[in-house]
Amino acid sequence: MSGQSVNTLDPMFRQTLGRLRQQSYAQGYSLPGAFYTDSAWLEAERRELFLPDWFCAGRVEEVEKPGDYFCFDYVGEPVLVVRGSDGELRALANVCRHRGAVVASGRGNQKKFMCPYHHWAYDTTGQLLNAPQMHEHESFDAASCRLPRLQCRTWQGFIFVNLDPQAGEFEAALAPLDALIRNYHLEEMRLRYLAEEVWDTNWKCLLENFMEGYHLTPLHRSTLHKVNPSSLCEHLEPGERHFAYRVGFSSRLPAERVGHGDLSESEMDSCIMFALPPGLAVGIGSDYCSFLSLRPLDPARVRVKMGLFFHGDGWSQADVDAAVELFNRTMDEDKQVLLRVQQGLASSFHRPGPLAARDLEGTIWDFYQYMGRSMAPPAPGRDTNGEQK
Repeated sequence: MSGQSVNTLDPMFRQTLGRLRQQSYAQGYSLPGAFYTDSAWLEAERRELFLPDWFCAGRVEEVEKPGDYFCFDYVGEPVLVVRGSDGELRALANVCRHRGAVVASGRGNQKKFMCPYHHWAYDTTGQLLNAPQMHEHESFDAASCRLPRLQCRTWQGFIFVNLDPQAGEFEAALAPLDALIRNYHLEEMRLRYLAEEVWDTNWKCLLENFMEGYHLTPLHRSTLHKVNPSSLCEHLEPGERHFAYRVGFSSRLPAERVGHGDLSESEMDSCIMFALPPGLAVGIGSDYCSFLSLRPLDPARVRVKMGLFFHGDGWSQADVDAAVELFNRTMDEDKQVLLRVQQGLASSFHRPGPLAARDLEGTIWDFYQYMGRSMAPPAPGRDTNGEQK
C-alpha cells in the first residue's frame, strides 16, 4: 500500500467508508489496515476531521487562577490556553507576531509571555506589551498587535477550542449526550491526576480500544475484568456528535460508591464510556472519571493527554493513588497490545475481521459511521446525512 499514490488510495478509502454507511451492523467488518498506516490518509484526517472541528484541550481545573496557562501543539498548530488577569479563559495562537517563534512553552502561571527570540512580550489576553527597538518602524502599530484569539468554550468541565473563527457552536448537537450524563455532574468533579504520553499506534486504534468492551475481560483479566467485565456491556444509541456504551459493575465489588445526589441507583451501579470524535474519549463512574485527548503525530504515533477527575472532597491520597495505579496498569496493558495491533495492521497478510456483537463492538461501527459522514462522498440518491432523498 505504501507505494501507491494518494490519488489511488484516497478515492478507495472514501469509497470504503461510503459502502460501510450502506451496510447493516450484521455485515460489519473492521477497516482495512491501510486506514491506519497510510501517511497521506492521515493528512486527510488532519485536514478534514481535526483542524475544522472543536477539540478538547483539557480541563478547566488546569487554568483556575489568573495567569494559569498550558501550551500544546494541535496537529501542527501551537496553542496557548490561559486564564487572563481579568479571569476570562482564552485560547491563543502561540506564535509571535514578529518572526513566528513559539512564544510560551509548558505550563505554569505568568503575568506575561516573552518570546525567547527577540523578547517581544504579550499579556495574558494576547496583547503586545513590548517590542524592543521597534519604535522607528513607520507602519508598525504596537497597540493593534496581539496573538490571534481562537474560539474557546467549556462543556462539562472540559475546555474546547476551535481554530476556525467562523465555526459554529457545538453544544446543541450534544443535547442527547447531556441528557445521558447530566446526573454525574462532570463539571463539579476535580482533576487530581494528569499525564501526557506518546503511544506507538494510530490514533484510531486507541480511540477504538477505549470505546469497546469486547477486550475488557480477555485483555484486562487482572484489572478491569474484576470491576467492569465484558459480559456487562451495553451498546447505547449514538448521536450526531457522540457514541457510547454502558458497562455495569461486578457484583463482587462493595455496594458503597460515592457520587452526586442526582444519580439514580442504576447510574451509581454502572459506568458510561463516550467519545466525541475525533479526539476525546471519557469513562464516567459515579465516583471518578477518566479521559483521553488524542492528537495524531504520524500514522503509527499519537500523543495522549490523559487524566482522572473525582467527585467530592473526601478522597484520601491513598484512595487517589489506588485509582491512578489501576488506571496506569490498564493503560499499560492497552499500550502494549496496541503496539502489536499496529504491527499487524501493516502486514500484507492483514484482512478486515468481523465485528463482535453490538453490545461489545457496536461503538466501533458507530465510529466508522462518523468517519463516513465526515469523509465519504454522498451515495447516489442520498443526502449528506445518508438519508434517502
